[in-house]
Amino acid sequence: MAKLILSLDGSVIRDVPLDKERVTIGRKPQNDIQIENLAVSSEHACIVTILNDSFLEDLGSTNGTLVNGNPIKKHILQNNDVIEVGKYKLKYIADMPGAGQATPDDFEKTMVLRSPAAKPAGPKSAGDTQAFAAQTASNVTSAQAPKPTASAAPAPAPAAPLAAVQILNGPSAGKELELTKNLTTLGKPGVQVAVITRRPQGYFITHVEGASFPVVNGKTLDAQAYPLKDHDVIELTGVKMEFFIKTK
Repeated sequence: MAKLILSLDGSVIRDVPLDKERVTIGRKPQNDIQIENLAVSSEHACIVTILNDSFLEDLGSTNGTLVNGNPIKKHILQNNDVIEVGKYKLKYIADMPGAGQATPDDFEKTMVLRSPAAKPAGPKSAGDTQAFAAQTASNVTSAQAPKPTASAAPAPAPAAPLAAVQILNGPSAGKELELTKNLTTLGKPGVQVAVITRRPQGYFITHVEGASFPVVNGKTLDAQAYPLKDHDVIELTGVKMEFFIKTK
């Protein structure tokens, strides 16, 4: 299990295991990691842990969040990364083999969703067919990546059957993306982002970024991972998409 080592001026205060999918950091007592310092915002940052990887997100804090001295908004934590919140430091330690060692092959191309525009129906332009846009280079691989082989990855491939999502509304209705990777990010960075994970027991969707949480079949989700079922309808940033299991 990964953990954080909280310290101040070189003195270790305590270890914090990342034993929840979502761990919050801030000045208020309801945070999982409370830091009583005026330089720390009430709700400063959070860490979402999915499988063996942890995502750090700054929650719009006043003084910002640093990783290894660099300001971040959203960051995939690597072993020995040092998070700075005010004068406090939290060192990320990935105890499990391979944890915090995310590579481009672990990620599907980020799907950037464009909300439906209020305009008369008509022929789609070439630009309207581009529903998906690549984000940071570290997160992007081709959506047409070859199927994994026994020697393609150090860990066994997930047993879950292949699934996909299809856009149901907006300028890119009908666009489909197969969920071939362990992690697929959906949404609009800075507004609302969710992650679909492919696990041996199936597919799960988890909220990662934004004030609004994903909606599945008309129900707003919470911070916990939600198991997806065949033909579930997901809504993010006003865009609806259907999750379905692919059949051979």
